[in-house]
Amino acid sequence: MQSEYPLELNYFHRCLKELEQDVLRMGTLVEDSCRLSHKALFERNLEAIEKVALLDKRIDKYYRQIENDCSRLMSVQSPLAQNLRFLSAYMQLVRDLERIGDYSQDLSEIAVRAFAYPPLDCLKEIEQMSFHTQLMLAKSLVGLADLDPKVGNHLKNLDDTVDDAYSRIYNILASQKDVKGSVEPILLMGLSIRYLERMADHATNVGQRVSFIINGFRN
Repeated sequence: MQSEYPLELNYFHRCLKELEQDVLRMGTLVEDSCRLSHKALFERNLEAIEKVALLDKRIDKYYRQIENDCSRLMSVQSPLAQNLRFLSAYMQLVRDLERIGDYSQDLSEIAVRAFAYPPLDCLKEIEQMSFHTQLMLAKSLVGLADLDPKVGNHLKNLDDTVDDAYSRIYNILASQKDVKGSVEPILLMGLSIRYLERMADHATNVGQRVSFIINGFRN
């Protein structure tokens, strides 16, 4: 009697390919959310804020679906070691993407509060920090699509730039003296750079999980 294993293996690989496409689709939504939150905060775009909220629901839906699909394949198909690495990495990776999406929504909510105040002098520096974070996310997703084992190390180096920007801007905000009027805009910008720094960390995690898929260890 001919073994059914090859058929099961083909089915598993098809499921894995579909899963990979869903992860990349989720990544595209997260990229869109980051871009829109940037427009909300630095261009004071109200329409972008509404779009971020809608995207967040779609991102969360993908997150739950992918987690369930990974759990199902791990429990039913008894995957080989390399395929198991794919599934376990995807489960963690989509959590990183989901958190970036959450931070994007947080930034858009900060934008609403910040509308009432004139921009701070350091806003341009924060904007550059946001651009750099978006670049990191884009590179992490390209690395995922290409299964590039070097992307983890590359993103760690880029993350140092974001960390340096965070420290520099934080010190500027913390050293404000004789503030006239509300301190809320200073607090809002402090939260903004914290969220951007965390988004960069999660983008770095995505790259390191790609390295884990290929090599079996994180860089």
